[in-house]
Formats: sequence, C-alpha cells, structure tokens
Amino acid sequence: MPARSDAVRHYSTAAELAAALRERRVSSAELVDRSIARIESLDGKLNAVVVRDFDRARRAALEADKALARGEHRPLLGVPMTVKEAFNVAGLPTSWCLPAMENLRASEDTIAIGRLKSAGAIVLGKTNVPFMLADWQSTNQIYGVTNNPWDLKRTPGGSSGGGAAALAAGYVPLEFGSDLVGSLRVPAHFCGVFAHKPSGGLVPMRGFGPPGMPILSVDAKADLVAIGPMARSASDLALALDVVAGPDAEKAVGYKLAMPPSRHTKLEDYRVFMVDEHPRVPTSKAVRAALERIETILAKAGCKIGRKSSLFPDLNHIANTYGQLLGAFNGGNLPDPIYRELQARAAALTPDDMGPDAMNTRANVMSHHDWVATDRMRRGIAHQWRQFFAEWDVVLCPVTPTVAFPHDNREPDARRISIDGEEFHYWLQSMWAGPATLTGQPSTAMPIGLSDEGLPIGMQIVGPYLEDHTTIGFADLVEREFGGFVAPRAYEK
Repeated sequence: MPARSDAVRHYSTAAELAAALRERRVSSAELVDRSIARIESLDGKLNAVVVRDFDRARRAALEADKALARGEHRPLLGVPMTVKEAFNVAGLPTSWCLPAMENLRASEDTIAIGRLKSAGAIVLGKTNVPFMLADWQSTNQIYGVTNNPWDLKRTPGGSSGGGAAALAAGYVPLEFGSDLVGSLRVPAHFCGVFAHKPSGGLVPMRGFGPPGMPILSVDAKADLVAIGPMARSASDLALALDVVAGPDAEKAVGYKLAMPPSRHTKLEDYRVFMVDEHPRVPTSKAVRAALERIETILAKAGCKIGRKSSLFPDLNHIANTYGQLLGAFNGGNLPDPIYRELQARAAALTPDDMGPDAMNTRANVMSHHDWVATDRMRRGIAHQWRQFFAEWDVVLCPVTPTVAFPHDNREPDARRISIDGEEFHYWLQSMWAGPATLTGQPSTAMPIGLSDEGLPIGMQIVGPYLEDHTTIGFADLVEREFGGFVAPRAYEK
C-alpha cells in the first residue's frame, strides 16, 4: 500500500500515526521499517537504542496490520516505540548496566510494558541508561555513552537519557521511562521533549527492578519512584498514561481507577504559581529568562499568576526530608557488605560532622524509628500541598538549574556544575526534583524555548496528587498556543 508522506513524517506524534494506521493511510510494517532505518542510519553518533529487537518488531508489525485489516481498534495499534533498558521486556536483557548482567534475559514483561503492548504498541528495542540508573548522564561499561542530539559533546540527561535522545532524533514517537531524582524530567529538559512523572502509585511497578530481583505478585506503592511516558507532545503523554495507569491485577479486585479530568479546558482559567529560586542552589540566567518569558505570555493569555503564598511548602524543608528519605532508599538497595561498612562509618561520626557526606551516610543507614519520623514530616508536607492546591492549579518551576552540560567522566563526587560561571556540587542538581518526588505529586516536563547557545530549556508543571490530567492538560494548552517540541537542527529531516 503506498503511504502518504504526511502520515509517516519522522516527527509525527503517536496519536497522528495511530490515526493514519486506522485510516489505512500507512501500514505498521512501513512505520516500523522507517524507524529501524532511521536508527540504523543515525544512531552511530547518538548511541541511544542499545538493545535492538528489530526482527520481532517486524513480525509484530505484520500482526498489527492484520488486526487493523480486521477492524480492531486499540489506542496504539501498530505504533513503534522504545523503552528504557531498566524495564523487563520478555526475551530481552535487563542489566541496569551491571557488568556480567547484560545477557540475563527477562522471562516476562513489566506490567506497564505489557499494557503498552496490549494497546498495540510495538517495542523496537531498549534505550541507554547510566550504571544502576544513578546519574544525569547515560553512560556505562556495557553500552557506552549516549550523546545529546542538540550537541554531541553534551549529555542527554539520565537516567532516561537514551529515550529522550531517541525521541529528539525522530526515531519513534513514544518512550517509557522511570523517575526517582528527575530521571524522566531532566532528559526531557536537556533534549527538548515532553515527559510525565505520574502521581505516586498511579502506574504499577511490578517487573521494574534490578536484574535478579523477584517479580512481586502484588504491586505496592513505590517509595519515591514513579514510571511514566516520554513523547514529543503533551497529548501523547495523556494517551500513554491512560494505557498504563491503574491498579495491578490483584489489587483491581478491590478498586478501579477514576482519575479526574483536567481542572480547566481554557488556558485563561488556570491559576499559575511561579517559582524559579531555590534556597540551596541558584538558577541560571538562561533558565530564569525562559520561565520569565512564559510568565509574561501566560499573564497576557489571562492566567492568574502568583509568586507568593503562605501555603507554599518550604523548599528547604522539602530538600532536607527528600534527602533523608532518598538516602534511606539508596541504602536499602546496597549490598550487605557495603551497608555494614556505612553503618560503621555512621557510628564513628560525631554530632559536629554535618557535611554532605556525613549527612548522606547517616541517611543510608537510617533506623526504622528515624525513617518513620521522617515519613511523618513528608506527610505533613503532603498536607501542605493539598491546602496549596485548593487555591492554585499548577506550579511552574525549573527542572534543573542549567541547560544540558558537557560530558563529565570524573567520579560523581568530584564533579561540579557551572551555573553562570560559578561552580556548585554536582548533586545539587537534584533540588528541583524533590518537590514533586517527595510526596508523589504529578509533574509534567515540557520544552519552552532555547538558550542563547541553542540548547533546549524545559519547565516542570507540578500539580495536585492524582490530578495528572491537570498538569498534562496545562502543558497541552501551552503547546497549542505557544509551541512545544522543536527538532534539533542536525535531525530536522
């Protein structure tokens, strides 16, 4: 069947491709072959798609075309996509970039990936991540370094960096990733694409974990971690989220998902709170200027804009609480010998040892008593958010203090991030991830412009718990009115 050229543009959205497939203007086999050809042609420089499953994808595309010919209707039927290396996909390796684990193959899909496949999506392969997903760069000993399509000398972000690079380069319209310390939002910001960190517990986590981790039969609300979609449009985020959200099978016996729609359908009805300053780390002039431009645009569009509220949670308190619980989370995943060594170090610390390393060591070996006390502080912050979002609809804030930074091969603790010529500790980039992560608030990242260097700048749209369609809906309205994704110059065709 001859394909109309407008049905298979490299930068078509998933929704556009799904519509073209339903209308038989293009076949899934054509779309899959086109994506594969683009990956094989361009990925030598980017190194984004590091696990390739092209033969199975082609077979799945033929089956999708048969289903379409029978008149089947599924949200993503025949649409190609990629997924983050950390997700179990039956028959493919899941290594988390741990040496000697690259040949350990998953026996079944992560439940979210299974739902995407059931909706008709075709997984072409898996995208690159950092070692154990613990960096804002995507480099490791197994698969090497992933580069940013906007500047090959810079990082695409992490840990979902390969996925963001694949989207920006026009390989596929949809990707699925995870987020603990901005791992969806940072790559979206660095590569100029969209991402959504769902509300905590909204998308089941079963099947997502380091290699060898047991596949739990009943999913529990993950502490701090969320998994969610990446795309080149806000509408595709909503499309994918609706496919994967909802309780795991055994929990679905007792309840069903009933997410509220977006609070508003018109941009001028939104009450928008702006924050671009953090007490722990400055925000670069480029990022502040981009947010100020958006503030001006939104005010002219009729939005209520605010910058001061007694109800807004204290960012210092959030940073302290988030740091403690994040340290405890990371400590719980450490091998026993390392954990015991950290316990000994913590025991040797004096009350005067209050530096970052000492604080992190204490958090890594936090007692259950201390964790419960810290969790109570988190619950108090969550209550503050509920009160705040009774008066405001969304918070707009930076994703990180800077645009994408150059590759840095030094040990993480030796790295520094340059903010307008002044150097700061590398890990301070996590400060803007904490407000949404700590209490499970939904956060949508979207592109809002380019820096003077021609690098993408994004913003976070943080909203009320379980009102994910409000943050995505706001992003969609901003995108429609003022634009969103722009292709990197070298990949425009």
